[in-house]
Amino acid sequence: MSVSRLLKGNRQKWPEGHEKMKTMLFPVISMLVLLLAGCAPQAELVKTKSDVSDVREQLQISRARVQELQKNLLELQKRVDAVDSNVKSTTDLQKVMAEHGARTDQLTTDIQLLQGRLEENNFRITELGQKLDDRSFKISELSARIDELETRLKSMATGQGVTSGATGTAEKKPGPRSIEPSEAYRQSLNDYNSGNYELALAGFQNYLAQFPDASQADKAQYWIGECFYAKKDFRNAIDAFNKVIKTYPKSDKVPGAKLKIGYSYISEKNSAKAREWLNRVIKEHPGSQEADLAKEKVRKMGK
Repeated sequence: MSVSRLLKGNRQKWPEGHEKMKTMLFPVISMLVLLLAGCAPQAELVKTKSDVSDVREQLQISRARVQELQKNLLELQKRVDAVDSNVKSTTDLQKVMAEHGARTDQLTTDIQLLQGRLEENNFRITELGQKLDDRSFKISELSARIDELETRLKSMATGQGVTSGATGTAEKKPGPRSIEPSEAYRQSLNDYNSGNYELALAGFQNYLAQFPDASQADKAQYWIGECFYAKKDFRNAIDAFNKVIKTYPKSDKVPGAKLKIGYSYISEKNSAKAREWLNRVIKEHPGSQEADLAKEKVRKMGK
């Protein structure tokens, strides 16, 4: 309700004695009305300014929030990049591992092939070793036969000399005949070739006891060593062959004695001593058949 209507509506209620007061209050009321009318826009302005301030504050808060979100987004991007880098590294690692796996498979295949070849080579080496042993045994047999032939030839030469020196005197009855050195040697050699090693050993030992200065003494001593070797008595074989080297240093049986000492040490699983004696044969008797056999044995031991 407006002030003028209020005044008009209540005009009849004013007492008559108060007319003067009415006249005095009217200007005041008018000014009050004008003042109140001017206060309304001012209040709205204050409210508007307050609203603007609130909006600015909210805008600052929003900007701060946006900056925070941008910062978080940047951190997130960095993490994504790191994850991408890790994924790439993982992929590269998987690729490298796959390549290594392929190489490992190839190496495994190559190793299996090499193992197969090694087994094949070992088999061939074993065969060669057996052939060498057979060859060595055959050489021993041939040597024994040669010695036997030499003994027979010497025996025949001795018999012919006795016949040519005979006179026309009356024939005498032969007394008990003692065995000739060559005959004793030949019998012992026959026993060895027949595989009667015990009998051959006793025969050669008796030969040396009865004929220590005979021309075949060095060979008899050598065959004593061969008898022990055939019986697998390698310690006595080594001693017997050593006696050939020391007692008959110029004998043609010395290279064979050294070779058989090396063989004996191989049989005793003494590789160091075996190499020592085999290398002695190679060094001290170059070009000999014994040196060739020693080289083959050394090559076989070095596998």
